[in-house]
Formats: sequence, C-alpha cells, structure tokens
Amino acid sequence: MHPALWISKTGLDAQQTDLSVISHNLANASTVGFKKNRAVFEDLLYQNIRQPGAATTQNSTLPTGLMLGTGVKTVANPKQFTQGTTQVTENALDMSIQGRGFFQIQMPDGSTAYTRAGNFQLNQNGEIVTTGEGYLLNPAIAVPTDAQSFTVGLDGTVSVTLQGQAAPTVIGNITLADFINPAGLQPMGDNLFVETLASGAPVVGTPGLTGIGTIRGGSLESSNVNTVEELVNMIETQRAYEMNAKVISTVDQMLQYVSQTL
Repeated sequence: MHPALWISKTGLDAQQTDLSVISHNLANASTVGFKKNRAVFEDLLYQNIRQPGAATTQNSTLPTGLMLGTGVKTVANPKQFTQGTTQVTENALDMSIQGRGFFQIQMPDGSTAYTRAGNFQLNQNGEIVTTGEGYLLNPAIAVPTDAQSFTVGLDGTVSVTLQGQAAPTVIGNITLADFINPAGLQPMGDNLFVETLASGAPVVGTPGLTGIGTIRGGSLESSNVNTVEELVNMIETQRAYEMNAKVISTVDQMLQYVSQTL
C-alpha cells in the first residue's frame, strides 16, 4: 500500500471522530448542565530514515534528519467544564451551581454519581430526586406535605415555610462535591458522572467555602455549548475530511497512471 493512502485513511478516521464529537455537542445544546467535549489528536509513529545528529564523517554530523510520519490518531475527548449561562426559571426546585462543584446523586446500587444538572423534582415521599430517572439527591432531603414555600440558600441551606408558621424551618443542607481533575470523571449518561482514578477522590463541602461554588435556587445552568463555535468547527472538519479524501484520489490517479503506462 502506498504510504499516503494509509496516512490519509487515518486522517479520515480522525475527522469522522471529530464530527461525532461536534454532533454530540450540538445535540445537547439545550441539555441542562451539559458540558461540551473536544477531540484531541496526536501524530502516529515516525519512520526514522536518517537520524538527526548522526555522524556523516569523523568530524561532521547531520544537522537535520529524515523522519516520515504515518498519520494521526484520536487520543481523548475531554469535557470542558466551563460555566454555562444561568437561566432563571422561578421554579423553587430548580438549582444551579455558580462555580466549581457537583450535586451528589444516590444511585440504586448505593454508589454516588455526580451532576451539574439541577432540575429536580419531588417523589411520592416528598424527597428531592432527579427529573429523568428519579434518583435521590444526597444528602436526602424530604419536603413536608404542608410546606407552603421552598427556598435554597447560597450555602445550600434548605428551608420551608410550614402552614400556620411565620418563620421558615430548616429541613436540611445540600453539600457539593468537587474534584481535582473534573475532566477525569466518566460520563454515564442521564447527566451523570462517576469518579475514576483520573478524577481523584471527591472533596465534599459546604457551598461557598473552600473553593466550592454557591447554589442559586430558582435557576438552571444551561449547556456550555456555543452553537456558532460548533458550526465553525464543523466546517473546518468537513474541509479537512475533503482534503484527506483528495489525497486518496490523487494517489489513486498516480497508481492508475503507473499501471497503465508501464
């Protein structure tokens, strides 16, 4: 096989992967708390034909070398945990995190998952749960049935006004978890992440303290996907794909000319 065919083939594969990442970002442009991905590429191994610095005579060396690359590969698509815009909903159960941190979610198997999506609801027991799958918020908070109002403070303090009482009653405190390397978290779908060795262990704390963000009630964090930026990236990816395909077509014409001429 002509080397350029294989090199261009790896380029086509890489651009297809990049397009998949871009399409995933655009598909989730309206997903609450979604964090966009970015494809990362690296060049493949090189064929070392002439080593730089190799001796040509007893008193001279090569100032440069000859190393032919073999293409490109996709090595990662890390999440970009930049802050999304805040959308005011005036729904008391909606919460957004301003700054670092994740809500902690209790999974059915007893493990803990993490999310930036704060669109919560109440289940049949009055407990705060995720909207999509009904997973419990951790630490668990149950809202009394006779609660007239529901408020979440910047520090995660949850208070309600009960029927017949003028002063609010504190029913719990929401804590947030932070990670040294959030990009190392593993996305699981349903707006959830799980801890990995790369992310490090979670640091749980009170919102607003030790570098953890605050909680804003009655609002949601929108996706951090910039649709204009993604569309520009899509154009660049399409042109790069076309150029790699053009190389394959050019090599094919060269081989065709050789086979017909010789």
